[in-house]
Amino acid sequence: MLKQIEGSQAVAEAIALCRPEVICAYPISPQTHIVEGLGELVKAGHLAPCEFINVESEFAAMSVAIGASAAGARAYTATASQGLLFMAEAVFNAAGLGLPIVMTVANRAIGAPINIWNDHTDAMSQRDCGWILLFAETNQEALDLHIQAFRLAEALSLPVMVCMDGFILTHAYERVDMPTQEQVDAFLPPYEPRQVLDVNEPVSIGAMVGPEAFMEVRYLAHAKQMQALERIPQLAAEFKSVFGRESGGLIRTYRTEDAETIVIAMGSVLGTIKDTVDEMRDAGHRIGVLGITSFRPFPLVEVAAALKHCKRFVVLEKSLAVGIGGIVATNVRMAVTGMGLKGYTVVAGLGGRAITMKSLTGLFEKAGRDELDLVNFLDLDWKVVNKQLEREREKRRTGPAAEAMLRDVGAVAARNY
Repeated sequence: MLKQIEGSQAVAEAIALCRPEVICAYPISPQTHIVEGLGELVKAGHLAPCEFINVESEFAAMSVAIGASAAGARAYTATASQGLLFMAEAVFNAAGLGLPIVMTVANRAIGAPINIWNDHTDAMSQRDCGWILLFAETNQEALDLHIQAFRLAEALSLPVMVCMDGFILTHAYERVDMPTQEQVDAFLPPYEPRQVLDVNEPVSIGAMVGPEAFMEVRYLAHAKQMQALERIPQLAAEFKSVFGRESGGLIRTYRTEDAETIVIAMGSVLGTIKDTVDEMRDAGHRIGVLGITSFRPFPLVEVAAALKHCKRFVVLEKSLAVGIGGIVATNVRMAVTGMGLKGYTVVAGLGGRAITMKSLTGLFEKAGRDELDLVNFLDLDWKVVNKQLEREREKRRTGPAAEAMLRDVGAVAARNY
């Protein structure tokens, strides 16, 4: 059924269709509308049987999800930004214990300085925690990925993190095709746990493991991620057969058949990139797009195959590995080792900075002429950066850098030091 609905509410309804038995809720923008929507469904009796648990922190939310999953319940939670960092210890535990929890991360910048707007720093901080990480381009895909996530998590006994851009998707109203309960039930069978706490068959979940077996246990998580590389495309194909639309998968290409330059990205920015590529194609540029849906596991073979006929690639990412540059780009370069391609990293959109078609057009034109640096920062105000660096060279006590730079851009009133 077609509905005009906020992204967060669409995800909440999709989660409800998956029949979760425990929902662990703690508010943090921009994911709060998701758990609020689920809470309303539980209160109204539209989602039963289900325990909706208001916890005291994000760490508690993941801890309760771990306990619920270990007890044999289908468990769900959601978070963002600092909340994901607060639950980080438990996030690693969930993966290490092989518990099929599904969590939405409404991607948001990490402080300091404090910022509530979108980038991918939060999810990237947990990229090696053992969870499967899936990135949605649209609200329709966010809805669909959550349904696939429960099936994937429970098939492999691995937790799945579905990432959707905070505010850009979570608070945007779009038309989505909401499936019926019958469709979801046909795709997602009742949860059958691989391990469960049972007083009649007592086991220890989370036993201490020494050097004699720790490496093997950790490798098992890697082996399951490799299995996910096969499972994810299979589930996407099965999803299409049940729901009648393509969604999910490992990667998605756009106008790459004869492309000399291919732009790689994740999340909602792919829409802006595709619009830019369409205009550039009309102007005669041979350029295409590679969208990555599955960041963990990373589809090395599929990425290499998508890039094998191009001359160069540009990885545009909404995160920064301080001290080196790109995170996604590092993975892409591993995929194309030995292929002789030119590759460029572009850090963009940090803290919600707008990524415009005008800026992208100029960037991609420079890429086509191989005039980019190895690492680039889209629309960075070098004047502001250099002024702060000069200030720090000239005097010791310069005060907080963020406040000084806000004054330089005119966001706060000037002050005489």
